Amino acid sequence: MQSKFRLTGRAVIGLGIAAACFAAQAAGIDLQAFAVQHADVVAGLTLMCVGDTEKLMKSLDRLETNLEKMSTKAENELKDLGKVSADTKTALDNLGVEQRTLADRMLQLEQKGSAQDDQPPADETVGAQVIKSADYDGFVKSGAKGRISLEVKNTVTNAVASTFSERRPGIVEGPFRVFTIEDLLTSIPTTANAIDWIRENVFTNAAAEVAEGQQKPQSSITFTPGTMPVTTVAHWIKITRQLAMDNAALAAYINRRMVYGVNLRVENQLVSGNGVAPNLSGLTNAGNFTAHGYTAASLNTLGLANNGFDLVGKMMGDAALADYPADVVILNTADWWTMRLAKDSQGRYLLGEPAANVIPTLFGRPVVASNAMPIGKVWVGSLSQAATLHNREGVRVDMSESDENNFQLNLITIRAERRLALTVEKPAAARYGDLKPA
Repeated sequence: MQSKFRLTGRAVIGLGIAAACFAAQAAGIDLQAFAVQHADVVAGLTLMCVGDTEKLMKSLDRLETNLEKMSTKAENELKDLGKVSADTKTALDNLGVEQRTLADRMLQLEQKGSAQDDQPPADETVGAQVIKSADYDGFVKSGAKGRISLEVKNTVTNAVASTFSERRPGIVEGPFRVFTIEDLLTSIPTTANAIDWIRENVFTNAAAEVAEGQQKPQSSITFTPGTMPVTTVAHWIKITRQLAMDNAALAAYINRRMVYGVNLRVENQLVSGNGVAPNLSGLTNAGNFTAHGYTAASLNTLGLANNGFDLVGKMMGDAALADYPADVVILNTADWWTMRLAKDSQGRYLLGEPAANVIPTLFGRPVVASNAMPIGKVWVGSLSQAATLHNREGVRVDMSESDENNFQLNLITIRAERRLALTVEKPAAARYGDLKPA
């Protein structure tokens, strides 16, 4: 059964960044150098623009709700009267004009925040790929009749300096949340509908020195089979024909409302999916990690403080002892900032003064702060060894007027979906639990 995935104000911060960039460029600021050297200030610029963009997204939410109500009203009139009343048609047309106007405003904000002309060209957004496709061109020339289907390349990007990835010059326009978890995973394509793997269970190493002519010792190893079906993450929404016929506005709408919604859900599932079909089995799902096993009392016995720092260090040590040296620490954004603001007995910041451009690290390992991680929890381990992401299909965007009564109401249905699976082959490579245990 299909279900709507509503995006109430999800793109607020991304739109704010675009507007802030425009203001900065007008003031003569070199955004390319500024963004690389002053990430904290860029975040501040974002907050300056939240108000206006929040109003825009609220207007979109309200309009989509009204459009749904009018669509239902028109459907009822068709059933009861055999036709749609003139007042209802007019209301639908007016909503179409308003929807296109709001989409144009989103487009303007995207254009204001785009990179300067002398910068290297960025990868095309999903919306741009859709409107440049031959299928969409034929859809427009036919008067937005029929349907199109297009799979586009995954454009989830990593813009977190703590993962030591390449950083684009200037401000790369993006929606509300910067997606980070997927880029940390080993990712491979698949054409299957399910992933079967064999997980090592117990390895008994009997290797030893043997004198000539003597019996060699036998080692043993047991395995546990695992299967993970490929799951589909999708949502759909209806738009007016006016918006569907406007190339640029439609591209902005697809990027802001459709693709972002799919990838936001994917990131949340990669961390917290409970494994009950059709959910992914996320990194923090039972059986996919080794509990760190510490309590406040046991930390005290070891002479360690229950302040988060000592626990993370102990988890790293345990991972190294298990021959899975940690390559990343994943924390909730709020927990990371609590640690970032920690001070010693003399009021000095432990992780650097506020003016310092501090790369998030703990004990020499990068810290990824993500809202997908539950508050009060911490994941430490070798993510490159622990799990694998299997991509069955990238984000696919479908548009059709042949859905319910769209043809009669001049509406178009847009659906965005993606198919993937996550397998955690080595739970021993992952440590997880409370950041400050009781």
